Amino acid sequence: MTGRVAAAPGVADADELAARLRLVVGRLNRRIRIDGRESVPPLQLSALATVEELGGLRLSELARREAVSVPTMSRVLTALDEQRLVVRTPDPQDARGVLVTLSEEGARRLAEVRSHRTALVARRLRQLDAAQRASLAAALPALEALLVEDDVPPS
Repeated sequence: MTGRVAAAPGVADADELAARLRLVVGRLNRRIRIDGRESVPPLQLSALATVEELGGLRLSELARREAVSVPTMSRVLTALDEQRLVVRTPDPQDARGVLVTLSEEGARRLAEVRSHRTALVARRLRQLDAAQRASLAAALPALEALLVEDDVPPS
């Protein structure tokens, strides 16, 4: 298999499509972060979202899911703890460990960032014509399918 899409009118090969998609998604994500001017750095925000999604996590599991080292995640959690965005509680399965959960303030801040980012994207979408918006809507199932594969890198 060569990694190429069957030649259909207007369909680029898989490598070209991958390169263009990577570039546009990366730039759009960067633009949203810049326009958003959030007070929570990207890794901290990602960690908050993971904790919200999965509930109480140990530091090592959160580090694995975020694909960073345990010392890096420890620093992230310290910063989140100082802002009162997470709560650390003893792990009932291991007295030496702690579980990290989202605090009320963490949930509020995460919702605020999401709402603000959604508004930024909506503003950009309104700059497109109806046909462009329809094309994006039609592409969403395929883009969402790209996320179904392993979200967590192998350990």
